[in-house]
Amino acid sequence: MRKKYFLILILAASVILFAQGRGQERYAADYRIGAKDLLNVSVFGLDELNKTVRVSEDGKISLPLLGEVEVEGLTKTELEKKLSLLYGEKYLQNPQVTVFIREYQSKRISVLGAVKNPGPHEILGRQTLLQIISQAGGLTADAGYEIIVIRQLQDGTSTSLKISIEDLILNGDARLNIPLEPNDIVNIPVDKTVFIYVFGKVGRPGAIQVKKSNIPTILQAIAQAGGFSERASKGGVLIKRKDKDGKEQQIKVNVKDIIKGKKPDIQLKENDVIYVPESFF
Repeated sequence: MRKKYFLILILAASVILFAQGRGQERYAADYRIGAKDLLNVSVFGLDELNKTVRVSEDGKISLPLLGEVEVEGLTKTELEKKLSLLYGEKYLQNPQVTVFIREYQSKRISVLGAVKNPGPHEILGRQTLLQIISQAGGLTADAGYEIIVIRQLQDGTSTSLKISIEDLILNGDARLNIPLEPNDIVNIPVDKTVFIYVFGKVGRPGAIQVKKSNIPTILQAIAQAGGFSERASKGGVLIKRKDKDGKEQQIKVNVKDIIKGKKPDIQLKENDVIYVPESFF
């Protein structure tokens, strides 16, 4: 099932990236400049006035002749018009000013965990959770089963939302493909590989590799190890487990009672060792 929704994500990513490429210019035209953005400002025919500048925390840039100019909240086109007017008032005749936004630092989202390209990612216009995961290269094979979105609120507090990867991708629940906001943190926790060990009278004794979020029960582990052999003692199965202090515990389990439904199945833990003894009767 995990393979299916990773394949679906790859297909979705291809469609999303194609759409993003076509819509990039439109988003850039609507984008409003903010603090830390990096701008290229050029005046046609006057190379000495061309400058690459970063927007200050208070939303200003410093340009030749003009000094400090307030730019925060303006679109690329609005800033070009403003600078053309300012240069034209005192210094130049019909100046042609071009602004290119090189880095959208003020509109970034951090993507952490099990993606191919973790780190900060720029957002242009309205982008959704699936779009930003696609922009980060998609999920890796060690991704867990949920996405955590952390958002800073205006009062200085933060809130978090947990989203099931299966519901979002495999089941296609559009309600979970939420729009993101600047400074959101998207975390896809890594679901590390752990081991369970099954020895004794089973079909394939040895280590079983599983995801930490999906550690099997004792019946599931024995089944994955090939099931009981002909001479297995189902009534005397042992679970060997170390506690937090490293001391070994032994838990005797009558698996026949679990099979008959008289007792609940037992959830195993990381590094548990199951030993199925031989029956002599």
